[in-house]
Amino acid sequence: LKAEPITVEELEQLHQRLKTNELLSEVYESFFAKIENILQHVVVPQFWSRFRAKLPQEPSRDSFIQYQHAVKELYDRFAFFRRQLKRLETVCPAKDIPFVHRKLPNEVVVFCSHFHTTLHAQLPDDFNELVYRFYFVAFRVFIYSHSDGEEYMDVAESNRCIACDMTAGDCQCQAIADAFTSTNRYLSMMGILEEIAGYTLNLLIQERIDAKVDETKENYATSHVESLEQWLNTVVMEWLTRIYNKGSLQIHPHHTALQRHIAQMQSKLLFYMYDKYANTIVDQFFQIIINFPMSQSAVDDLKLCLSKINLKRCFVTTVRDMLRERLLHPGVDTPDILTGYVAALKTLAHFDSSTVLLRSITRPIKEYLRNRTETVRCVVTSFTGDGTSDLAEELAKGETEPVSKTSSSDKLDDPDWKNWQPDPVNMAPAALKFIASNKRADIISMVVDIYGSKEIFVNEYRNLLAERLLSQAECSVEREVKHLELLKSRFGESLLHSCDVMLKDITESKRINAHILSPDSGTAEELSGQVSALIVSSQFWPTFRKETMELPTSIKEMFEKYTKAYESYKVNRTLQWTPLNGKVTIELEHNGKVQEMQVTPAQAAIAIHFSEQPQWELDCLSQKMNMPPIVLRKRIVFWQSQGLIRETKENLFVLIDKSTESDVSADAMQAQPNDVCEEEEAESAMESASDQREEELQVFWSYIEAMLTNLDSLPLDRIHQMLKMFASQVDFTQDELKHILQRKVREHKLVYAGGVYQLPKS
Repeated sequence: LKAEPITVEELEQLHQRLKTNELLSEVYESFFAKIENILQHVVVPQFWSRFRAKLPQEPSRDSFIQYQHAVKELYDRFAFFRRQLKRLETVCPAKDIPFVHRKLPNEVVVFCSHFHTTLHAQLPDDFNELVYRFYFVAFRVFIYSHSDGEEYMDVAESNRCIACDMTAGDCQCQAIADAFTSTNRYLSMMGILEEIAGYTLNLLIQERIDAKVDETKENYATSHVESLEQWLNTVVMEWLTRIYNKGSLQIHPHHTALQRHIAQMQSKLLFYMYDKYANTIVDQFFQIIINFPMSQSAVDDLKLCLSKINLKRCFVTTVRDMLRERLLHPGVDTPDILTGYVAALKTLAHFDSSTVLLRSITRPIKEYLRNRTETVRCVVTSFTGDGTSDLAEELAKGETEPVSKTSSSDKLDDPDWKNWQPDPVNMAPAALKFIASNKRADIISMVVDIYGSKEIFVNEYRNLLAERLLSQAECSVEREVKHLELLKSRFGESLLHSCDVMLKDITESKRINAHILSPDSGTAEELSGQVSALIVSSQFWPTFRKETMELPTSIKEMFEKYTKAYESYKVNRTLQWTPLNGKVTIELEHNGKVQEMQVTPAQAAIAIHFSEQPQWELDCLSQKMNMPPIVLRKRIVFWQSQGLIRETKENLFVLIDKSTESDVSADAMQAQPNDVCEEEEAESAMESASDQREEELQVFWSYIEAMLTNLDSLPLDRIHQMLKMFASQVDFTQDELKHILQRKVREHKLVYAGGVYQLPKS
């Protein structure tokens, strides 16, 4: 590996001697055999032995210098062989070598090929570690020298250089940069830069991209795509350009191959960055949904990333599973699921205007909510809230403004014509029609679409409105009218006509009460303001629960007086009281203490009976009040919790008297917290919408029995078709019919086997 100094004349003389003795071919072949032997047994093993030394745990300047010296030594050997090839051209010129022995296409190409092959043949497994440390240190120095250095500020010390980790007076950044440039130039001149450093460079840059993208986590309010692109196109690509262009940023126009290579690397790294950033956003998409619209920037970034990479199918699957895992289980309350569903609708509607992805992702939530009994009540409560819920805000916005028939893309003066996009070729016709109409996704319609029918929501709203009007002594009619007008814009006036009548009943009742209790009526002295009635039009109000109660005699008399006063005011009309509904204000005196309480009529009746008789058996009081014992016991619990009544033995309730009871009575009392009692007493006075709907559909049972009697057995879809044919006046879905049939199966009135229903054999 040491070349003796020799002149050109001596080489030419050697050529003449070899030619005279006809030894050119032998010397020519022996030269390449000798080179192959030295490469295989000396040069390459020595080079790779530099990579097997034990390295420190952290990347350091020592590992940097170790790699630099290994490359420099290999380049010196490479340069030596190239000089020897130059001598060979003089001693054994190709024109004097027989064609059969000549190295084709030329000697330099053959040597380089063998040089590269030998290097790869002896490649050690762990050589990438030293290569990685070299480029890690170099990238660190480059970042600090050519940018603001924010990436490494967390490791800064007071008297040490952030990049090279040396003391401020001994900073080696410039020396490392020079050594880095020369080392890459050597690798490039040997033609092994990509083979030695390509994989490691790719790995290192991907790690830096990962770290850069991870910095954006939980920062939903800011768009990061532009800053990430700028960082990659400047910092990273400048560094790579210096590596592959021998330290220079300017690529010569004639170096088209290098330009293509740099452009390909930039394209691949951008793709990787978009993929990594998109997956980072998708992984935290549940938080993005919950924080929308504050997180709108993150949604816009994801939309941009997905337009550059093909991740939509993965996005749909991941977000759907994420929502199912976080929302669709018994531990989450229905209002919370509904809040998450509405938030997902708003977020995905902004993400995808066609609503195709939206409907696909939220389908499991919709199906799950449909199977929860309180969903309708939660939706209607959200509609009529105080404006704090998402649904109330959406309802207040009103429907979207109708657009003109001429699409904006057809207008020549459209200011946004540069951003026009053609319709997707693989989209369903319904979605294309939705896009063509330029409508935004209607959140209210999608929530109502949970059940596929407006009627069930309207009926539930009637129930909720009735409960609110019955439970509140001073109900704000203006507020309810405002909600009603908003709902009319969504569901139509015809469906909500009954609610109009209900609100008019409130106003009319106030007027009637004012008249009956006025001094001019002649009945004011008898009633003395003790009774105030809410008079409803029973045909327009929801069905009241079928419960009864016998009022105490003193209360009955007041009701009769009020009824007579009403009959004298409204000729040919009378009143039918529902004694369980309403509120009663009573003054309670017990053990020398007087307190005023507002209770239900049933609680007031119990208090009156115990004031007349201090001890009652449950069955006797049940007969007295005409109330089932199990219901009466629940209502007595309220007075037990107040410390006024206790159960001395089974089904025997006694009024507590302080003068005769010891302090132990307080411990013996079966008291319950007030909130439990309130929950028991807060049962709705109206039948729920689902109960009313089920009663309405029960009329089909006679039709079903007749069908199965004549046709023996029928599948669900066939029963549904026949019922729609013969009972078209009531609209119902196949799922509702299935629910009724399954209930009849549980009651042993039907048998389900083999996919068909049939009557049980007698």
